[in-house]
Parts: sequence; C-alpha cells; structure tokens
Amino acid sequence: MQIQNYINGHLTAPRNGRYIDNTDPARGIVYGQIPASDAADCEDAYLAAQAAFPLWSRMPATERSAILLRIVQGIEARHEELAQAESKDSGKPLWLTRSVDIMRAAANIRFFAEAILHFSAESHAMPGEAINYTLRQPIGVVGCISPWNLPLYLFTWKIAPALAAGNTVVAKPSEITPLTAYLFSQICREAGLPNGVLNIVHGLGGEIGKAIVSHPGIKAISFTGGTATGAEIARIAAPMFKKLSLELGGKNPNLVFADCDFEKAVETSVRGAFTNQGQICLCGSRIFIEESLYPRFRDAFVQRVKTLRTGNPSDPDNFMGAVVSEAHLEKVESYIQLAREEGGSILCGGKRAAVSGEFAGGYFLEPTVIEGLTATCRTTTEEIFGPVVTLTPFKNEAEALEFANGTPYGLASMLWTQDISRAQRVAEQIQAGIVWINCWMLRDLRTPFGGVKQSGVGREGGWEALRFFTEAKNVCIKYA
Repeated sequence: MQIQNYINGHLTAPRNGRYIDNTDPARGIVYGQIPASDAADCEDAYLAAQAAFPLWSRMPATERSAILLRIVQGIEARHEELAQAESKDSGKPLWLTRSVDIMRAAANIRFFAEAILHFSAESHAMPGEAINYTLRQPIGVVGCISPWNLPLYLFTWKIAPALAAGNTVVAKPSEITPLTAYLFSQICREAGLPNGVLNIVHGLGGEIGKAIVSHPGIKAISFTGGTATGAEIARIAAPMFKKLSLELGGKNPNLVFADCDFEKAVETSVRGAFTNQGQICLCGSRIFIEESLYPRFRDAFVQRVKTLRTGNPSDPDNFMGAVVSEAHLEKVESYIQLAREEGGSILCGGKRAAVSGEFAGGYFLEPTVIEGLTATCRTTTEEIFGPVVTLTPFKNEAEALEFANGTPYGLASMLWTQDISRAQRVAEQIQAGIVWINCWMLRDLRTPFGGVKQSGVGREGGWEALRFFTEAKNVCIKYA
C-alpha cells in the first residue's frame, strides 16, 4: 500500500517523490510506503488551509457541526476496516482497536461537533457606564502533530476542536502509524469537508514536522509526543509567538494503601500497567505499595501478570500484541538491562515473547515486573513507555508522596484507599494533572487533560481545547 498526502481536498504524492517504508510490527515486515514530505508539501498544505479559512471560519457553527457529524458517521460505517488497519499498523490487539481506539476517535469528533454549539461568549457589565463582552474567534491556520501509540484516537482529539472552532488545519500523523489517518482523509472527502479545511501531510518529524512548527503562517501548534521533541518545538515556536499546547511524557505513580479494595487494586493495576503494551502516556508504571500489604500485593500482581497472553494481535485471547517498532523494542530492552545493573530483580518477563508462525519476526516482549530498585534510580524515574513496571514498598503517606513526586514528569496518577480524607489529602499533593482514585482511565471528555513539570504545557479536552484554538477579544461599549 502506498499512502498519499491529503492536500486541498485531494490525495496527492509528495512533491519530492520520496517515500519511507511502513512496517507491520507484529510480523516485522514492510507492507507499505508513506510520503517523505518536506517543506514544499507543508507550503502547499498551508496555502490550501489559508485559502479555505475565510469561508470555514465564517460558516455558522451549526453547519460546521453537521459536516463533522457526517465524518463521525463515516468512521462508524468503516469501523471494522479502521480497527483492522490500526491493529496492523501499530501491532496492538484487535480487541483493543475495536473497543477503544476507533470508538473513541468517533466520540472525540462527536463531542466537539456538539460542544461548539454551546460555546458561549461572556459579558461583564459596568453598571451605568458600559458593557463588555468577549468574542472567541478562530486563530487561523493551525498545526496538529499526533503520536504513534493511539494513532486515530489522538489525531482526532486534536483536529476535532480545531475544526469545530473554525480553524483550518495542517496535520501530521506519526510516520510509524500513518494508515488510519490516510483512511480518515478519505472519510473527510466523502463527508463533504470543504477543500483545504483539513490537510494531512505524512513524513518524518525532522522534516515535515519541523516545517509545520517553523512555518510563519501557522499560528498555533498542538503536539503530543516525547518530552525532548516538545522542548525542540518550544525552542522553535516560542520566538515566533505561536500558541503552544504540548502533551508530553509521563512516568505515572500508582499508590496502593493497605486499606484498598484489594482485588480491584490488583486487577486495575495490571490493566493500567500493560494495556496497549504499556504504550499509553497514562499507564501506571511505578507502583508503590504500603509495606504491610507489599508481599501479598506483589504475589497477586505477578500471578495475574503471568496469565497475560502475548502474540497474534487478531487473537482475542491475547491481551498484548507487539510493541510499535524494532527500535522501540530495543529501547525497552535496554531499560530491562539497566534495571539489572541497578540491582533490580525480574519477577516475571524480562525477555522477548516467543511467538511462532507468521508472527515469529514480530516485536513482542513479555510483560515485565521488577522489584528491588530504589525510588530514585533511572529505571524507576525515566520514561520507558513499554510493558515494564517497578514495584516499591513505602512506609507511610509522606514517603508515598515523596516517591510519587520524585520524577520530572507529572501527567497522571492512581491512588487506592478507602479513607476519603487520605484520598483528598494525597490527591491535593500529588504533582500530576490527573489523579484517579480507586480507578484508572475513567475519562469524561468535558474535563481538562494535561500534565505538569516535564509532562507538558497547557490543557486539552472540553472547553479548554476550544479556548486554545480561539483567541479572546474584549469588546467594550460605553453607554451614550
């Protein structure tokens, strides 16, 4: 399969004629090619978006909403095709793409298509003197850059509020998992999205991604990905005074107190560590357990992890598929070796999963559990982004918080306790943008999403996303 760019309503080849390979990570084989787009393609996309902006931004919100809802219908009509494509492109289990990825992509667009109809202005009266009101106006042409771990899910999470608010978009999906974004461009054409409103350019981050970030006409950048890349984007974009939303890395703590609902804490902690092969920025990869509960929790956790099956992504009995690429597999393996060097003990996993037949060359890794590490070592504090977790006991609430906050990241966290006072006390002190108490991944699309410290800048979701993709203008009218 040869993927094409989507520029000005047309599927087009890259200007330079160059392509890069697209690999099936479950089989370890190249099965397609994607454009190696560069600044010339970015310029074409920008000009198309700039030309489309006046009509799209002035279109009544009800009409924009109706077009976006037709795109939702297109996703739903091609649900199985998209789920199959997402699984093949990323190596993740088909049951996961069917039940989460594609359904959430449709939900993202539906949410913002409906939310824009209720996005109201504010007014502030100065009694007897004047009235002020606030206009929220679209920015113009914006750039959206999404990651490989939840390809269509996070792609739509960005472009939906941008389009709903009246902006036009130049978007770049990850070059590692581009297939569903390509299929999405077909759905947009079929839904009647006006030419130039959304433009999708494929290629490497260092080429087309950098071209988007540095283009003087693209006024805002929404990026999800690694912290180092986010820092480079900020370095380029900040002097150009672009608006920035950066959703970056995570190394999320999971605090388990002795008074927790034990079975729920174990089951959810396993799911929260290894779903999508641990390749979700919200996974709880640092599990801290109160000392009195530690042996029981560790044994039950490891026993449950050992039952997780890894292999053929299409087999519904397999909880885990392949990690996304050979390079990423080698990175995760390097951290397992580092854990051994730092004095850790591998309780289970720690090696590549043996998968036979057509998947023998795939990038499969056994779910790995490590204990015996300090709370401050590299394995415990650096982002691994794979099926690797560490177990560490803590003495009391103060130490639990010290461990939880002892990392440069601050995206999400979990907390397991039946003590409501402790829950509120700890939640207030954890340095994270999200705190789940006695649950994980329970998401309401109306709530703000984002992290603190090196986990990002700004918030996505709900009204926060619509505010990011608009500029506030105060209008003051003095009474006669």
